[in-house]
Amino acid sequence: MRPNSWADRLLALLVRFVGLVILLATLAAATASFLYNQSEEADRAERVAAQVNMRLHDHVAVLKGVRALYQSDAAASGPGIRAYLAALQPQVQAPGMEGVGIAVAMRADTPAAVEAKLHENYGRDIKVWPATDQPIGFPIVLVEPYTPRRNAALGFDMYSEPTRRAAMRRAWQTGQPAASGIVLLAQEKGMAAKQPGFLIYLPVYARTAVGANSDTLATAPGTRAVEAFVYAPFRSADMMKAVLGTQLDTIDGIEIYAGEGPAAPLVFRKGTMGWDAQEQVLRVADRQWTMRISYGRLLERLGRPLAIMIFGIAVALLATQLHRVQRRRIDAFQALAAEKARHAEDRELMIGEMAHRMKNAFARIGALARITLRESASLDEFETKFDGRMRALSDAKQMLVTGAVDSVELGKIVHRELELAGRSPEQMAAVTGPNVRLDDEGAQALSLAIHEFVTNSIKYGVLSGHGDLAVSWRRDEGDIELNWTESNLPTTPQIDSESFGTQFIRTLIERQLKGSWDRSAADHRLSITIRWPDRELTR
Repeated sequence: MRPNSWADRLLALLVRFVGLVILLATLAAATASFLYNQSEEADRAERVAAQVNMRLHDHVAVLKGVRALYQSDAAASGPGIRAYLAALQPQVQAPGMEGVGIAVAMRADTPAAVEAKLHENYGRDIKVWPATDQPIGFPIVLVEPYTPRRNAALGFDMYSEPTRRAAMRRAWQTGQPAASGIVLLAQEKGMAAKQPGFLIYLPVYARTAVGANSDTLATAPGTRAVEAFVYAPFRSADMMKAVLGTQLDTIDGIEIYAGEGPAAPLVFRKGTMGWDAQEQVLRVADRQWTMRISYGRLLERLGRPLAIMIFGIAVALLATQLHRVQRRRIDAFQALAAEKARHAEDRELMIGEMAHRMKNAFARIGALARITLRESASLDEFETKFDGRMRALSDAKQMLVTGAVDSVELGKIVHRELELAGRSPEQMAAVTGPNVRLDDEGAQALSLAIHEFVTNSIKYGVLSGHGDLAVSWRRDEGDIELNWTESNLPTTPQIDSESFGTQFIRTLIERQLKGSWDRSAADHRLSITIRWPDRELTR
């Protein structure tokens, strides 16, 4: 492990941690933005619902004011209510109502008093309608402010219709405002574009209580009789446009249901509903309606969080990429430093080898001189043989060093080294092996290795004159294997420690040949095996 590897790992861990923090912060920001947009739309929808509820509350307040006026003087209800509504101007203060009306109690088949009241209020004969099987009725005797469209509702017995009757009964029983279900208002007769509508009723009680058998409606003994209803009709679409006005243009879609949830009858719809609809509750007198609003801000709701997320991921990736670039630069600097250190080590090794080779060269020259002297019968013969061997050694070294040829055959290197050591042709017959070509680096490594073996053998082994030498090489599963074996030595060599030359040879084999070597000694025998990849197979 490099001395600073722990710092590198810590830095890498820190960068990953920072990237994770950025991603988590991005997710949190995107989620917060999404939830903020959702909350903002929910607040807007809540304000719209509050606005509608407030307007409906104002409408009920108008009805209560009219009821109080009617109770104060029922005989003057027509002129008094007209004057009151003219001063109040509910169509301006609280737009959305179709008007305010009075429906008075009537026994079955006794419409004379009601029709007289209609003539008094509008100066013309108006009949009560329609025929009904109910024991009592509540025909409309007044609708203000008067318009030709609302004229169609005069004389209409609202108690004859079941939806209206249900709301009137609830108001009668509770004394509180009650809203009807969705109906088609009486004044819609003759209208080309009809709208669904609803009504809100307030009861006007008689001063005396009645029993269950009274000819006026009572649900239980002691229930107060009702002499009239104050009511307000509403056209749904007109009311929503009057309440919300230009706000409808800022809403992508809106739906209102007369009940809880989309299964209830639809009252009003505008635009297109999206997946992001906000649901709110409307209080229509005594009923609960549902309003769903969709603002259609898909791009704003998802676009902003998505942009935040993309930005955060980009920052995290940028930080990681910058760390990778910095890591590559540091690795390049460290590789360069390691290369320089290796070159310095090689130079130091080569300098030591030069000194060692010079020492070995002198020893070898001396040994060659002694061997040549033993073989020579005269001084002239010694000079001739010694000069030839020295020239051959010089030529071999010059060929390997200068690279005069592209490749060198392994057998020639082995034979030349052994010939220079004085081996006879008969002795050279034991040196066998296939044709193996070596490139420049391989030839130098093997030449120096064989030279080292020869030198050591001249000094201590077979080539000093004692024992037997066998040298061979072969191809084995994509490798070259060279065996150097010295046997029948006077003593078993000591190889417990490696000399400088041995270390050098091992380094050459491992670095230049990318191979390995094994050396063993036992029973007056020395064996050396070298294996390296057969480069001819990879060409």
